[in-house]
Amino acid sequence: MSGRAAPPRVLTVAGSDSGGGAGVQADLKTMLALGVHGMSVLTAVTAQNSLGVQGAWELPVEAVRAQYRSVVDDIGVQAVKTGMLSSAELVEAVSDLIAGTDAPVVVDPVGVSKHGDPLLASSALDSVRTRLLPVATVATPNLDEVAQLTDVRVESERDLRRAAEAVLAFGPRWVVIKGGHLSGDAVDLLTDGSEEHWLRAPRHDNRHTHGTGCTLASAIASELAKGRSVPEAVRAAKDYVTGAIASGFALGAGIGPVHHGWKPNPPG
Repeated sequence: MSGRAAPPRVLTVAGSDSGGGAGVQADLKTMLALGVHGMSVLTAVTAQNSLGVQGAWELPVEAVRAQYRSVVDDIGVQAVKTGMLSSAELVEAVSDLIAGTDAPVVVDPVGVSKHGDPLLASSALDSVRTRLLPVATVATPNLDEVAQLTDVRVESERDLRRAAEAVLAFGPRWVVIKGGHLSGDAVDLLTDGSEEHWLRAPRHDNRHTHGTGCTLASAIASELAKGRSVPEAVRAAKDYVTGAIASGFALGAGIGPVHHGWKPNPPG
């Protein structure tokens, strides 16, 4: 007797957050909430809680490569999402793996944690620019990551277009410049250099926003795996993250996570 058909499959290549709010843990929760099957390639282990990152240990490149091949060669993927890739060696290995995979790729160029802890070696920045961004279907940098990668400083909404142009110059097909660190409404700019989509949402007065970047990138990948276009996927992901932020909850003594299970699991 055969089982039911598998849902779309999405692979996250990212680090572990022991506190469960970001990283692979947030990615898999997001994928479950959006009705896809999440799979993971662990790139690093962090000791992390609501107060910050107390330690990080990178996995060997051969372990990352073996996990990726194990999943992709047997199960297959409809989308890939990348997160914490802390060294140039890891960035380059993952870029090569992704380039050989026929699926859309969402690159979250993780540079610092919510608490300001560095998660990317400065020596890896050039590899992100020259190897990882060129294979991205969608790149999702926040304003700090834009500054790291391009030296463009975004002070107001009108700077978002300049930031997008600077990131697109490295080769991703689309970029989402996340303006969540600006004042006023939470405004993101999605563009491929020719068409623009300005995504606005009310800013929720909730400090518990740990994991927003991981969650958005994973939500975009999940929607792409379902066959949505990039603008449709990003809009749906923005709606999901906005609800998750509104429902974020206190955890520990610091910044709590967004609530990945804020909406009922879709049928299917």
